[in-house]
Amino acid sequence: MDWLWTWGGKCFGYRDGDELWTHGGLHVGRFNGDEVFASDGRYLGEIMNGDRLITDLRKANQRGNSFAPYARRVGYVKYVDYVGYVMYAGYKDFPGPDQL
Repeated sequence: MDWLWTWGGKCFGYRDGDELWTHGGLHVGRFNGDEVFASDGRYLGEIMNGDRLITDLRKANQRGNSFAPYARRVGYVKYVDYVGYVMYAGYKDFPGPDQL
C-alpha cells in the first residue's frame, strides 16, 4: 500500500496493487501503468514524482477499460498534507478525494 498526494499537496489516499482508494475507503480508480482511470473508463490522471497525482490536460479524452468498483473499505486516518509543487504547463491538479 503506497500513500499518494495530489500535486497541490493534499493527502488523497493510497494505491493497493492497481487500485486507487481514497483515505476514506472509496475505490475510485484503476491504474494502467502510471495512469489512473475512473470506473467509467475516464482518464483521471497519473503518478508523477513517485507519490503525487496530477492530470495531463492533453490526455483528457483518453479512455481506459471500465470496471465495477469494489465495496467501500474501512477508511484510514489520512496523512498530513504537504506543500504543493509548482504546476507544469498543460497539467492541472488531480481532483481531491471529496471530488470523486
